[in-house]
Amino acid sequence: MRLTTRFSLFGVLLACLLAGRVSAQEVLEFTLEESVQYALENNADAKNALLETYASKASVGEQVAQGLPQINGSFDFTKNVSIPVMFLPNEGPFADPDNPSDVIPVQFGVNYQSGIAVTVNQMIFDGSYFVGLKAARTYRQLSEFDKEKTENDVIESVKKAFFTVLVNRERQQLAEANLARIDTLLQETTALYEEGFAEKIEVSRVKVQYNNIRTELDKINAATEISKQLLKVQMGLPMEYEIQMTESLRDLNQPQQIQDLLGNPGYRRVEMDQLQTNWELVKLDLKNNTVQYLPSLDANFTYQRNGAGQEFSTVWEGENWFTGAFVGVTLSVPIFDGLAKAKRIQQNRIQLQQIENQLDMLDDNIEVERFQARTNLQNNLKTLDVQRENMELATEVYEISRIKYSEGVGSNLEVVEADSDLVEAEINYYSALYDALISKVDLEKALGILR
Repeated sequence: MRLTTRFSLFGVLLACLLAGRVSAQEVLEFTLEESVQYALENNADAKNALLETYASKASVGEQVAQGLPQINGSFDFTKNVSIPVMFLPNEGPFADPDNPSDVIPVQFGVNYQSGIAVTVNQMIFDGSYFVGLKAARTYRQLSEFDKEKTENDVIESVKKAFFTVLVNRERQQLAEANLARIDTLLQETTALYEEGFAEKIEVSRVKVQYNNIRTELDKINAATEISKQLLKVQMGLPMEYEIQMTESLRDLNQPQQIQDLLGNPGYRRVEMDQLQTNWELVKLDLKNNTVQYLPSLDANFTYQRNGAGQEFSTVWEGENWFTGAFVGVTLSVPIFDGLAKAKRIQQNRIQLQQIENQLDMLDDNIEVERFQARTNLQNNLKTLDVQRENMELATEVYEISRIKYSEGVGSNLEVVEADSDLVEAEINYYSALYDALISKVDLEKALGILR
C-alpha cells in the first residue's frame, strides 16, 4: 500500500511538471512575410549560402595577396657531430712524405654553425595572377547568385509549408464543426430511439458516421501538428517553440492578386545568371591556360648573417658573425610541357560550347515551366470553383434532408447519406484548394517573383 501511494504521488508530481512545461511553452505568431524573413535569417541552407559569400570574398583577398611581397625569415643551428672529410692530392705544397697514400684526408669545418636570414620575393609579371584575380571576383559574384538561388528555394519551401498549415487548420475547424453537427444528430436520434420513435439501425447508422468523422478529425489534427513541425524546420525555428499563423488563406489569396499573377510575363531567373557566370569562369580558365605560354618574372632579395665557433659559447660572440646580402631576378620561360596546356585549352573550349547549349536549353525549359505552371494554376482554380460549388450544393442538400427528417417526411438514411456526401465534398474542396495554392507558388517560382 505504501509503495502504491509513493508511485501515485510521483505520477501526480510528474504530471504537474509536464503541465508547467507545456504552459510555459512560448507561442510565436507569424505572418507569411515574417515566416519567410525569419527563414532567410535562420534556415541552415540560407546561413551556409551566406557564409559561402564570405568565403568567396576571402578568396579574392587571397588572390590579391599573391601579388604582394612575400617575406619569410629563417633561423638554423647546426652541431657537426662528425666534421666531413675531404681529400687533397698528396703532392705539391700539400705533400706529406710520411703518408704513403696518394691523397691526404682533411677536415674543413667547425663544431658549431648558426645563421639567420630574411628573404623577400616579389612577383613582377605573371599573366596567371591577373586572370586569377578576375576569376576570384567572378567566383564571388557566382556565390551571390548561389545565395539568391538558395534563398529562393527556402522561400518556396516556407510558402508551401505555410499554406499547408493554413489548409490543415481550416480542415480542422471544418471537421470539428462536422463532428458537432453529427453529434447533435446522434443525440437526437438516440433520444427518438429511447422514446420508441426510431429504430436501432438508425442510431447505428448515425454512430458509424460519427466514428468516421471522429477518425478523420484525429487524422487532420495529426496532419496539422506535423505540418507545423515541418514549417518550423523550413524556417529554422527551434522545435520547443509553438507557432501560430496570424493570416488566413483569404488574406493571402485575393482574386486580383491571382489575376495579376496569371498576367505577369516573368523576369530573368537566377539560374540563368548562375550558368552565365559559370561560362565566364570557364572563359577565364581558358585565358589562364593561354597566358601560361608567357614567361614570368620575379625579383628576390636575401639578407643573412652567419656565425660559427668551435665551442657552443663562442658561436654567439659578435666577432664570429658575418653579414651577407644579395638581390636578383628570376625569369621563367615555358618551353615545352608535352602539349598539356594545349589540351587544357581544348577542354575549355568544349566546356564553353556545352554551357552555351545548356543556356539555350535552360531558356527553353524556363518558358515551358512558366507555361505549365500558368496552365496548372488556371486548371486548379477552375477545379477549385467546381469543388466549392459542389460543397455548397452538398450543404444545401444536407440542410434540406435535415429539415425533412425533423418534420417527419424524410428518413434518417437520407440525412446520413447527405452528411457523408457533404464531408466528401469538403475533402475534395480542400484538396483542390491545396493544389491551387501549391500551383500558385510554382508559378511565382517559374516567373522569378518568389520574393
